[in-house]
Amino acid sequence: MTDSSATTREADQLASDLSQLGISRGGVLLAHASLGGSGLRAERLRDALLTALGPDGTLVVPAFTPENSFTSRTYKELTAGMSAQREAAFRASRPPFDPARTPCPTMGVFAQCVRTTPGAVRSIHPHTSFAGLGARAAELLAWHDPRCHLGEESPLGALYAANAQVLLFRVGFEVCSAFHLAEYRLRPAPPPRSYSAVLDEPGRWVAYEDITLYDGDFGVIGGRLPRDLTAEREMAGRTVRLFGMREAVDLAGVQMSGYRRGLT
Repeated sequence: MTDSSATTREADQLASDLSQLGISRGGVLLAHASLGGSGLRAERLRDALLTALGPDGTLVVPAFTPENSFTSRTYKELTAGMSAQREAAFRASRPPFDPARTPCPTMGVFAQCVRTTPGAVRSIHPHTSFAGLGARAAELLAWHDPRCHLGEESPLGALYAANAQVLLFRVGFEVCSAFHLAEYRLRPAPPPRSYSAVLDEPGRWVAYEDITLYDGDFGVIGGRLPRDLTAEREMAGRTVRLFGMREAVDLAGVQMSGYRRGLT
């Protein structure tokens, strides 16, 4: 058997495993993935997911760029130890967000792979964009209010309406971005805070307000979801989970509303 034949056979097996997990053919899938130490190439996972989804399906990934914000953890790590003068020069040199070109290194190799695949589309938010491939990608990512990270006016709202599934491939509920949609639906709403991003030209930082986002309890929230909501199996050495976005977001909101009063 040639190397090419072996690779094709492995890709077909992965697609079969993902289909058996419950990925809906012709459906919409929001995927988070970590491939470190798996021996699995990002292109292979992308192709297997697209095969499982079929020609009418749609694959979406988070393509976030937290480094484009001087209040984010990522930015603070990048500038740790810099003098005030060096940090000012660093800020002045930061390139503006460009949906077609700006990489998303903190999201991992799989998100980068999807984002750079010919035909991929990407939403326009300078911090929390999404990238997608497939039949409905352009439709679902067409609108992303620059002042709404992950609420109703972001692709998450469109994915919820499209009855998307969520795949956590070798990652935990801690990174489940869909749970943020539940935050926007809390009443009273979480307190606002100021964000910033480089737009239009290098070093031009623009400030705006959105709600205070918090993901510190996502792992606990996911662990409390009903067992029959989530399909699980071992793949590439770790647990892979698949579940319906609507049910998970609705139940996450119920949990949050019970204890998040006054959280800042």
